[in-house]
Amino acid sequence: MSFDGEDDKIIIKIDALLAGLIPEYLENRRKDVQAIQAAIRQKDFETIRTLGHRMKGSGGGYGFEAITRIGGLLEVAAKSQDMDQIRKHFLELVDFVQRVKVVFE
Repeated sequence: MSFDGEDDKIIIKIDALLAGLIPEYLENRRKDVQAIQAAIRQKDFETIRTLGHRMKGSGGGYGFEAITRIGGLLEVAAKSQDMDQIRKHFLELVDFVQRVKVVFE
């Protein structure tokens, strides 16, 4: 999926002091997307819970409150083995990671 127009972007303003850390952080979230996708196929709730927990803990520190929120929701859904909710929040994460555009202040 590709978004060409700026209207499709989710603009996040982040402190310029974090500029050197953000590309790697977002790349790691893209890897999380792949890992969660594989875990969904395997019904590996523990992996989904762990990744959700990590995102919940790290997102806000980097200025990505949406990642914190989605990670927490994935963690809860994995604990209850609610695959419908896992898929829903996984798609939210995919959408966010694909559309986010960081602006440094």
